[in-house]
Amino acid sequence: MREHVDAVLLDFDGTLFDTAPDLVAALNRTLVEIGHAPVPFEDFRQRAGSGAKRLLLAALDASGAERPDDKELRRLIQQLIAYYFEIETERIRPFPAVLATIERLRDAGVSLAVCTNRGERSTRRLLAHFDIDRHIAAVLAGDTVARMKPDPGHVREALAALAAEPGRAVMVGDSAADVDSARGAGVAAIVTAYGYSPTPPHDLGADAVIDDFAELPASIERLFRA
Repeated sequence: MREHVDAVLLDFDGTLFDTAPDLVAALNRTLVEIGHAPVPFEDFRQRAGSGAKRLLLAALDASGAERPDDKELRRLIQQLIAYYFEIETERIRPFPAVLATIERLRDAGVSLAVCTNRGERSTRRLLAHFDIDRHIAAVLAGDTVARMKPDPGHVREALAALAAEPGRAVMVGDSAADVDSARGAGVAAIVTAYGYSPTPPHDLGADAVIDDFAELPASIERLFRA
């Protein structure tokens, strides 16, 4: 694999980790505190990668509630985030084969970066919690880059951090933002079929779709041998 690819850029939510259970739990705690019924997990799992603001607004819209003014909305978003930070290690799990596949990529000499719109503190905390941080050469988080995905600048910063060329790198994610940022930076894109995208994975325009993270090395080999 190393003969074809120098770097693999990895999205976090919906790609490496199933973070939806904790995010929806924090959302429901926020909703209950302001007098609304909790939302069903399965109805909101696919929204888990959209960020706290969009998640909260979608839940309020689904309940038929009037949207709060900007000041109250900011307060609720901060409350949701605070609740999430309290529980973010309780239900989170790596998706199947993530740990073993990351070790396989590193053993092959491939450099790895996490390229996420999630904040750096939370990202690093969770990578360390699962002892994955030792395999990751760089973390490019939403609050440390000049422009977040879907802007290609996010991916370009990751490439620069790894001293990698676009033609020898792959972006692995689960959303249109991942694909669009990769495309704009001239990087191949692979998406997970098990992630949080509300758009069907095969409609995202990626170079390949994988059903299981264990398929990633073989998928990379196929792309770069073509």
